Amino acid sequence: MKVYTRTGDDGTTGLGDGTRIAKDDARVEAFGSVDETNSAIGVVLATAGLPGDIADCLTEVQHDLFDVGGELCLPGWRAIDDEFVTRLEQALDRFNADLPPLREFILPGGGPGAAACHVARTVCRRAERRVLTLSRSADVNPAALRYLNRLSDLLFVVARVLARHAQGSEVLWKRGRPAKSPDSPVPGPSAKRRG
Repeated sequence: MKVYTRTGDDGTTGLGDGTRIAKDDARVEAFGSVDETNSAIGVVLATAGLPGDIADCLTEVQHDLFDVGGELCLPGWRAIDDEFVTRLEQALDRFNADLPPLREFILPGGGPGAAACHVARTVCRRAERRVLTLSRSADVNPAALRYLNRLSDLLFVVARVLARHAQGSEVLWKRGRPAKSPDSPVPGPSAKRRG
């Protein structure tokens, strides 16, 4: 079986029901962003030394995201319901239980796994926005939107857990840092040589 079909050379792609639509259609943007989220989670799962309970949870999420993408690719089909959302909430509560209260914004980072998880979180937020855009012109399962919203929260909490797992701390945003003047000189190569 050949990987290429040439059927998309005209800028269209096929949905699950055989309908062909433009590759930049809101529906394609929606399920494409869900696919990107799944891939970003795959990067998190490829991190060395990932705790087993997190790996199990995120692997299950990857299967869920295939269902969400399937719903978006096959209009009218339903695979996600509120039980999926409840399962994410239970995982959120479990992983969040031992974390210290959050009083400042966290800078994305905290080790390879945590940083990858922050990327997955932001990609998930984009997927949520794309699915919301689609919902304004097409029938979208509300549970799928709730799922993506809760998933981004879960990825944030998992990033916090992984930051502690890797190095024991998170980098907090420094509130009230002095603003730089537009007239301030920017150190260049010559400044580095003098230093």
